[in-house]
Amino acid sequence: MPIETSKSFFELDIRVYYEDTDAGGVMYYANYLKFFERSRTEWLRHLGVDQSTYAAQEHRLFVVKNLEIQYRKPARLDDLLSIHSTITRVGPASISFQQSALRAGELLCESGIQVCCVDANTLQPAALTPELRTLLEKAKK
Repeated sequence: MPIETSKSFFELDIRVYYEDTDAGGVMYYANYLKFFERSRTEWLRHLGVDQSTYAAQEHRLFVVKNLEIQYRKPARLDDLLSIHSTITRVGPASISFQQSALRAGELLCESGIQVCCVDANTLQPAALTPELRTLLEKAKK
């Protein structure tokens, strides 16, 4: 269950399951990206933004434009990870996040991710709606 720890910080706990790991029980590196995506989606939902509704009503989608990731230590089968997400910048058509995965407070992976808003039909950059920009600015670090 998502937990808001402050106005500008979001935390989502996720368990590492067998399907997330290799034969040695180490979590596959790409799953950090899935967990970060899930955390961003749940944070938006927590703020009252449903991406399906936003797409249907505003004809806007979110796509990852840029990503920088650093792996520190491996997660393993049955670990409970805490995914921390913070908005670092809100642009006219983009949102930048700082995200990290921790196990019992120990940093395993961190990432800077830029998500862009695009027109659902043309997939060209499209401005965030003023309402969404205001909401994101309030949630920003």
